[in-house]
Amino acid sequence: MKIDGNFIVPAETHVWGNMVVAGCLELGPGSTVGGSIEAASIVIGHDARIKGPVRVSETATICDNACLHSIQAGGDITLRPGVRIGDVNSAETIFVYGKVTSERLFGRAVKVYGI
Repeated sequence: MKIDGNFIVPAETHVWGNMVVAGCLELGPGSTVGGSIEAASIVIGHDARIKGPVRVSETATICDNACLHSIQAGGDITLRPGVRIGDVNSAETIFVYGKVTSERLFGRAVKVYGI
């Protein structure tokens, strides 16, 4: 699926393949994506699942209890409580709020809150 602009996905929407969004992607709560995601920036709603890698050129916010394969961002990444994720790579700062499960965190800085 290719979108030339911003894209807001409703709650509990299921996308089977890959997504390429030229602007900001807002993935609704409880949604799933079966492939990879490329976007300028992204907000992933709570309890969402993404089976492929996520690549964004700007910022990323991953809300509570989301499950991701991995993420790479050119800007800041915010991880909310309960997030399960593989590798996290950021050219800027990774903000971790509460307990998250991750294989690796790579960023210019990692700031942890609420432990």
